[in-house]
Amino acid sequence: MAPTTCADIATLGAEPTPSTEDGCEDCLAQGTTWVHLRLCLTCGKVGCCDSSTEKHASRHAADAGHPVIRSFEPGESWRWCFVHNTAG
Repeated sequence: MAPTTCADIATLGAEPTPSTEDGCEDCLAQGTTWVHLRLCLTCGKVGCCDSSTEKHASRHAADAGHPVIRSFEPGESWRWCFVHNTAG
């Protein structure tokens, strides 16, 4: 049986332009560091992953109601929906 994709991932439109190419937008502003980067597929905000101290990507998803991110690491294209806890 093939894995299913959640409706939030399945209905994504064109990928937004990243807010920055330089790293986590909030970490850069705060002078903190990150482990890996994530891109919000609703608005293009670049945030840090949950392995990072500040967890800006998941915080942004919760605060803004933007459910889907993708990896913003070179060579990675996986997506994650925070609402459905589903990869795609």
